[in-house]
Amino acid sequence: MHAIVYTREAEQTRAFFRDVLEWPSVDAGGGWLIFKAPPAEVAAHPTDGDGTQELYLMCDDINATVAELKAKGVVFTQGISDQGWGLLTEFELPGGGKMGLYEPRHPVATEIGASS
Repeated sequence: MHAIVYTREAEQTRAFFRDVLEWPSVDAGGGWLIFKAPPAEVAAHPTDGDGTQELYLMCDDINATVAELKAKGVVFTQGISDQGWGLLTEFELPGGGKMGLYEPRHPVATEIGASS
């Protein structure tokens, strides 16, 4: 999968992924960084409106992850809420936009094929 985050401040967002989230990257040329993302899963949710996509990062301990990111200057736009299926919050991205962060309370597809 190749996910794209559109932003008015691509350089700042790339620096955020590199320096704050500490994702490794390759340079596709001219400083155009492409990041290795954490393990991913995709779900299809029903909607009555137009289709949309959302991007969430998953973590094992949302309180510890929020504290770590706040210490790096990340601004959270809402508190942690219990959704039943998981604990959820969101933070600002440089250049506008938000990204979700959640601690799942459901089986996760990233564990398929993982050895015990």
